Amino acid sequence: MSGAKEKVLLKVIMLGDSGVGKTSLMNQYVNKKFTAQYKATIGADFLTKEVLIDDRNVTMQIWDTAGQERFQSLGVAFYRCADCCVLVYDVTSQQSFRNLESWRDEFLIQASPHNPEEFPIVLLGNKVDLENRAVGVKRAQQWCQSKNNTPYFETSAKEGINVEQAFCTIAANALAQEHIRQLRNEYANYGADFLAQIDLDRTEPSRDSKGCSC
Repeated sequence: MSGAKEKVLLKVIMLGDSGVGKTSLMNQYVNKKFTAQYKATIGADFLTKEVLIDDRNVTMQIWDTAGQERFQSLGVAFYRCADCCVLVYDVTSQQSFRNLESWRDEFLIQASPHNPEEFPIVLLGNKVDLENRAVGVKRAQQWCQSKNNTPYFETSAKEGINVEQAFCTIAANALAQEHIRQLRNEYANYGADFLAQIDLDRTEPSRDSKGCSC
């Protein structure tokens, strides 16, 4: 083996209602920029960012999908081969929080991950810089606990609050999913009985992983 670091491409999908700040979060993380001039995403778009995780060069390909109902069918093709799903809601909008369930279910149906219950999903409650909060922290935490202890971050794309920390967790969890897929591809010829013996829990990073140099 040479001394060159391994390069990995990770596909991250951001889902949530229109206007919750998916585009702003992505731009804050990748470009360190925020604009108040809101323009709805049409279809899907993506940005990439290079990060170092556990001595591995990782390219995060972050897909920002349209939140409007008429564009949801366009996003289905982008769900395939995803390594992590990021659900985003607006803490000042109860409706955007209520719709998380349908966004999550739709993703799991269309992406068809091998083990839906173990697939890495991260929840972001955005716009905590605003005063008119409508969804409390406890309510969001209870939702996450009911969904296999989904990691949860309260963020502000405008102020940059928790954005870096959230995407570090997203990157680490996505990397674990990519590794699981590699294992399954490598041992596909050994049959289902052998694959069932793979201890996937050992491949998952700690939820407090310190290995991300985002």
